[in-house]
Amino acid sequence: MPTIPDAMVPALKERMRKLNQLPEEDPVGTERKLLALACEIMNRLIRGQVRKTAVSLPTQEAVMLLPKRPAAPGSVLYLHGGGYCTGGAEYAACFGRLIASVAKTRTFCPAYRLAPEHPFPAALEDALDAYRYLLETYPGEKICLIGESAGGGLLYALCLKCRELGLPQPAGLVAISPWTDLTLSGASYEYNREADPSMTQEKLQIFARDYTDRPEDPLCSPLFGDLSGLPACRIFVGGDEIMLEDSLRMAKALEAAGVPVTLTVAEGFWHAYIFYGIRSRRTDNKAICEFIRSRLA
Repeated sequence: MPTIPDAMVPALKERMRKLNQLPEEDPVGTERKLLALACEIMNRLIRGQVRKTAVSLPTQEAVMLLPKRPAAPGSVLYLHGGGYCTGGAEYAACFGRLIASVAKTRTFCPAYRLAPEHPFPAALEDALDAYRYLLETYPGEKICLIGESAGGGLLYALCLKCRELGLPQPAGLVAISPWTDLTLSGASYEYNREADPSMTQEKLQIFARDYTDRPEDPLCSPLFGDLSGLPACRIFVGGDEIMLEDSLRMAKALEAAGVPVTLTVAEGFWHAYIFYGIRSRRTDNKAICEFIRSRLA
């Protein structure tokens, strides 16, 4: 897969920073511009490497993406980010194509309902429907979950809900810059405030408020849940993120609950950096690929 040279990273950071300086009275609009930038980059990097099939679920649209030469059995369920308020089908399919091409695995991308029109538990219900759809074809041990940002928190909430309902757990989890604490209590909101070019605390406060009036609920903020029995997990996070502590504390909580977890902190990088195809971080893409293959084998 083509990559972006590290020499372009400063210009990319500056473009993000300018987008984040737009008036915060329109945080949803700002976030959609950032997601469009990310999709623009990904669409340039990935061309014609996957086939797409549309799938209709009761409350959401979805696509199944199939790489030319699948290297692993089973399927990935990808839950997109966007603060539970932005994203949608096009965005999910854009980053889903990257996952399918890198991991060489079938990738199912649902476009779950978004807040504020559809607050909690709509996103969780839709994620559960998507997982049940895959369970009709594959056993749990042949499904891996991948999510970034809000989708990274949602995949943990989905596992908690599956345990509550007695459904099989997936084979493994890959969380990319997961938003695991909607109360925004992490110390990195202060110590990374100036360093993060991609996100603001004010924007996240609005997203959290639009999504739920119970941010401390473990199904909204899985950091506060009982994590015992969850599948093995890989977490990737940028060292400059204001949400860095969401990943650091989640990794500690998973480890304390007896869950195998590996944390990667990319120093100097931003929120969901993996999806920008930075050349020096190719090893992270390789690690995701190897993890998925090993869990689905």
